[in-house]
Amino acid sequence: MSNTSVAVIGLVALLGFIGLRMPVALAMIVVGGAGYIHFSGLATFLSYMKSTPYHLFSNYTLSVIPLFILMGSFAERSGLSTQLFRAASGFVGHRRGGLAYALIGACTGFGAICGSAVATTATFGRAAFPELKRAGYDEAFAASTIAAGGTLGILIPPSVILVIYAILAEQNIAKLFMAAIIPGIMASVSYCVVVWVVTWLRPDKAPLAPAMPWPDRMKALVEVWPVMVVAVAILGGIYGGIVTTTEGAAFGATAMLAICLFQRTIGPKEFAECLLQTAETSAMIFLILLGAEIFNGFLSLTQLPENAAAAVASWTLPPYAILAVILAIYVVLGGLMDEIAMILLTLPVVLPIVLGLDFGLPKSEVLIWFGILILMLCGVGLLAPPIGLGVFVVSAILRDIPISRIYKGVLPYLAADIMRIALVAAFPILTLGLVRLLQ
Repeated sequence: MSNTSVAVIGLVALLGFIGLRMPVALAMIVVGGAGYIHFSGLATFLSYMKSTPYHLFSNYTLSVIPLFILMGSFAERSGLSTQLFRAASGFVGHRRGGLAYALIGACTGFGAICGSAVATTATFGRAAFPELKRAGYDEAFAASTIAAGGTLGILIPPSVILVIYAILAEQNIAKLFMAAIIPGIMASVSYCVVVWVVTWLRPDKAPLAPAMPWPDRMKALVEVWPVMVVAVAILGGIYGGIVTTTEGAAFGATAMLAICLFQRTIGPKEFAECLLQTAETSAMIFLILLGAEIFNGFLSLTQLPENAAAAVASWTLPPYAILAVILAIYVVLGGLMDEIAMILLTLPVVLPIVLGLDFGLPKSEVLIWFGILILMLCGVGLLAPPIGLGVFVVSAILRDIPISRIYKGVLPYLAADIMRIALVAAFPILTLGLVRLLQ
């Protein structure tokens, strides 16, 4: 049996185990370990396992993951989501679809201090939906807007997904954060355009709300100063070269804790819950990283990444046509798999293929540009059926709304996502412009 056949069997077995609801990390460890033993023997595999976990987890860059997760956990406890929504709705809430615009704006601000789509979706599902329902908004429209807005948690830097990609692709995290800013703003704007179109076609989905008095608007705006301070300090410090990404994350977590203590929104019990939540999420991510390392070691022994890159290089298709095929595959995978698992599973095979294509860019810029495309595709995966984790989170919180109605409601947002991905793929300058400017 050829090495490629063994690799294909391993991939099929991995997807089969995941389909049977085996944890992704365990599935990678089992299949990758079995494949490694097949090629190198048990003794070699045990020797590999003796050193690999230590070298993997002693990577200093990985410390940024629990710090950003902890910062997001504190932000969720602080009540900033409600304050952001109130401030945004004070200025646009009286317009047709204004509360939906406010929701997207609040998700954008919260994403700048959270980095987690699931946390953003869950937070605004609890904080914003009651207000939208009270204002008479269509429940399915409100729920689908919350699901779409939640994806801004990973599209707006800082983003845990980008940190993982940076580690795998050996890229600078700060440059990836810079590259994500314009596409992230484009996401917010495109979602607002969707709201405008939907409410123009169906005014009954978003009744007009009374305007908030100007004194109340200014008061609500003043209440969100912590978000501005923390976001500007973190991103400004990182981009300005004052602090490293890890130091910026540590400052952000400390600043959010200080805000929680100042506002008296956290006590010993809540603090312990934040630490536990951070530990559980970080452990899950780290275990998936270990599983991916083992599985990728198996793939390296099969030489599948190199063979795939050579096979694609022999095609006569233009580079952008091959890129379109790769992105289409990611759209399908995003609707079937967890985003982190998808990235860890596919990048060892896909990156050599992408680097072998001539886009007229330096390879370092190709990796940054492709990383942002992957990030946006993760946003699609959070909304696309049959899994759509963001939709599932909203459905779990808003149990009275059938999930089929939420999936139907997110279709216009998915269309906006696909159009935005096409634009960024066609014009790499949208991601690389700030990186080149701020270097």
